[in-house]
Amino acid sequence: MITMLQSEFFKRLGVSLIILDRLLLSSEISPSAVKSLPGFGPLPFKLETGYLGVDEKDDVQLFYYFVPSEGDPQDDPLVLWLTGGPGCSALSGLVYEIGPLRFNKTQYDGRLPSLMLNPYSWTKVSSIIFLDAPVGTGFSYSTIAEGYHTGDKVYACQSRIFLEKWLLSHPSFIEKDVYIAGDSYSGKVVPLIAREILEASNNILQRPLINLKGYLLGNPATDSIFDEGSRIPFAYHKALIPKELYKSAKRNCRGEYVRFNRTHLECAEDLQTISECTSRVNKGHILEPKCDIYKPSHKLLESRRYMAEIHEESWRVPPEIPEFHCREYYDLLCDIWANNPAVQEALHIRQGILRCWVRCNRSLAYAHDVRSAVSHHLYLNSRGCRSLIYSGDHDMVIPYLGTQSWIKTLNLSTMDDWRPWMVGDQVAGFTREYSNGLTFATVKGGGHTAPEYLPEECFAMYKRWIHREPL
Repeated sequence: MITMLQSEFFKRLGVSLIILDRLLLSSEISPSAVKSLPGFGPLPFKLETGYLGVDEKDDVQLFYYFVPSEGDPQDDPLVLWLTGGPGCSALSGLVYEIGPLRFNKTQYDGRLPSLMLNPYSWTKVSSIIFLDAPVGTGFSYSTIAEGYHTGDKVYACQSRIFLEKWLLSHPSFIEKDVYIAGDSYSGKVVPLIAREILEASNNILQRPLINLKGYLLGNPATDSIFDEGSRIPFAYHKALIPKELYKSAKRNCRGEYVRFNRTHLECAEDLQTISECTSRVNKGHILEPKCDIYKPSHKLLESRRYMAEIHEESWRVPPEIPEFHCREYYDLLCDIWANNPAVQEALHIRQGILRCWVRCNRSLAYAHDVRSAVSHHLYLNSRGCRSLIYSGDHDMVIPYLGTQSWIKTLNLSTMDDWRPWMVGDQVAGFTREYSNGLTFATVKGGGHTAPEYLPEECFAMYKRWIHREPL
C-alpha cells in the first residue's frame, strides 16, 4: 500500500490513487543499498539492488541494479537498460558496456577477479536501472514453473509494470525524463516496451506515470529479413568474400538471402560457400580473434559448474585458464565473480533461488512472438519519441547495412544528411538525422556491443544525444 507521504506527492501530480493502489497492492519492493563490492572495495558511487514482482501474484520476481546519476541526479534523465540475448544478465551492461565498473583483465590465479572504475560510464550523465529481464535472466526468478514461460510480448509488458512499480517506490524520479535502452536482441523488445508505455498512458485520464521521452538501441535486432539478410553484402563490402561469389549469390538468391535460399538450390549452394569462407571470422567484431570458450576443448565454465555441484565449497577453479588474450576471457571472470557467495551477499541476492548464475541463459522457455519491430519504430516516431539507433560498423551479427535498410523503409525526411561525428580531432563514426528526432550513427571500429569496444567514443555520442546536442 502507498504511504501517506507518497499519497500527498502523487495527489499533487494528479496521478490516480486507485491506479497506484492497484500497482502496489501485492508488490513487495525490497531496495537495498550496496556500499562495497568484493573485488573492488567501497564504492565511490551509489548502487542499489532489489527485486520487484511483475505478475498478478508476484510469482515473477525481476532483479535490478540501480545507479543514480553521478552528475546531476536532480535533473538528469532516468534510463531503463535491457541487455540482449534474450536471457543475458543486466550485469553485462553494468560491467561490460555502459556501467561504472569494468573487470581487470589479469591472468586468473584462483582468487576473486577484481574490478576497476570505468571513466566513461553513462551514469556520469544519467541515472540507470539495469534490469535482469525476462524472467530466468541473471538473478531474476519465478516461484512457479508457469512463470518461466515468457516471450517478447510478456517481456515487454512485465518491463513496463516493473518500471511503473519502481517509480512508485522512488517518487523523486516520477517527474524525470525517461528513456528505454538496450542492444542486440533487446532491439525487438525496447520499441515494444516504449509502445506499451505510450498506449498505457492513453488509458489514464490524469497524468501518466512514466514521462517517456524516447529510446536508444545499439546494433539492434529488428527483423531477420534486414538483420540476417545484410550479412552477405556486409561480408562483400568488408572483403570477406570475393566479388564473383557475391554477384552469384545476389543473382541466385535474388537479393533475398533469408527466405529464398529454402527453395532455390543454387542460392543455397552460394550461401553455404559464403558460410565456409566466413566460418572462422569473429562475427561480433570481424577484426578480433575468434575464441570459443565453450567449445569441447575449453569446457571450463561447464566443468566449473559440475564440480561446484559435486564438491561445492571444497573445489576451486584451476589457475590456468586459456585464451587470456581473447575478449571472451571476461566471461570467465564474470562467471567466477557473480557466483561467489560473498559477491551475492553484497548484492543482496535471495538465497536458495538459483543453483548457478549464468551471464546468458540459453534455456529460456521463450516465445519469439515479435517477428519485426519496424512498425513499432514507425509508431513511436509518429508519436514524437526521440530515438538514437547506433551500430558498431564491424559487427557482422547485426550489420549496420541492415539497420540502415529498415530505417529507410520508414520513409522519414532527412533533416541532416550523412556526415562524420568527431571525438577530439578524430572521426568517431558517421551519422544522419531524420524527422521527428530519429538519429542513426555508426561507431567507427565498433563491434556488436559498441560501448564495450569504444567506451570513450560511445560515451561522447550518448552524452551529446541525451543533452539534445548534435552528435
